[in-house]
Amino acid sequence: MAPTLADPFSDSSALTDFVINQGNGVKGLSEMGLRALPKRYIQPVEERMCMTNIIVQEFIPIIDMSKWEDPKVAKSICDAASKWGFFQIVNHDVPVEVLEKVKDATYRFFGLPAEVKNKYSKEHSSSNNVRFGTSFSPQAEKALEWKDYLSLFYVSEEEASALWPSVCREQVLDYMKKSEVVIKQLLQVLMKGLHVNEIDETKESLLMGSMRTNLNYYPICPSPELTVGVGRHSDVSTLTILLQDEIGGLYVRGNQGDNWIHVPPIKGSLVINVGDALQIMSNGRYRSVEHRVVANGRKNRISVPIFVNPRPGDMIGPLPELVASGEKPIYKQVLYSDYVKHFFRKAHDGKKTVEFAEL
Repeated sequence: MAPTLADPFSDSSALTDFVINQGNGVKGLSEMGLRALPKRYIQPVEERMCMTNIIVQEFIPIIDMSKWEDPKVAKSICDAASKWGFFQIVNHDVPVEVLEKVKDATYRFFGLPAEVKNKYSKEHSSSNNVRFGTSFSPQAEKALEWKDYLSLFYVSEEEASALWPSVCREQVLDYMKKSEVVIKQLLQVLMKGLHVNEIDETKESLLMGSMRTNLNYYPICPSPELTVGVGRHSDVSTLTILLQDEIGGLYVRGNQGDNWIHVPPIKGSLVINVGDALQIMSNGRYRSVEHRVVANGRKNRISVPIFVNPRPGDMIGPLPELVASGEKPIYKQVLYSDYVKHFFRKAHDGKKTVEFAEL
């Protein structure tokens, strides 16, 4: 039975039961029409977005991919990855209808009854590769984040057909498949920028040997200024390819101090960001940058990131070509699965994860 509005969750075990164990997520909380934010979602003041720290006159680069092999375009991609760690791409090879279909599929999945979504939760999912959840790592967080998600780790078409929810399976597979062309173009350009001119099979599997797609749902939030959609963090990927809807709310740390830049939604565009794995492999030349998502008091928001990663069993460290040319390594070799486990073991904490790999 749903708790009453007057005192919805007087103890946190009732909240955990409703949100996590029953699979209602924050979407369930939002749809109750709560007048106050439950205590467990109230973030410490230093983690809330301070609107005076937003730089309105700055934007991350927007890059036209129609001539991606043009040296000027290639330079703008490498410059964006070095200076900003983030950029948007337009006129890329992923058809707009593929993007629209995966957005529709995201709404379809989150529109399912709680008991159906809950079949994919950590406790009930038949595979670790399919996971419905809420917040980031609830067991490690003092304050929870206002987000539900479905995470789909790609192993094979056969496994996806057998295990992924039917309401979004085809659309996510198509989005991943069509995005692969763009991912390979970007990695080719970024490697050339490091004077790694050939991506052989071994290098390709190190850069993009595994992929995970998340469907993220950020429902309307009471008192959005007191919480976060996603806390400050950098991704652990090589690259992240993000499809966002028209609502907005993604912010990237600027180059000066505690300043944040909004990433405005552009219809048909994809947001690209460098992850920690590429920062480590490029020996710090390309930067994975902190970002966060604010909660919204008026509209539901969705986003669909593809995390392009090394394989769990890969060792990552500065690429041998960089070290051979005399560059001093600033990172050690680490097992990628150890790096990822370290990330998920704690609450979001800005850029601290990368310290795990520092020499």
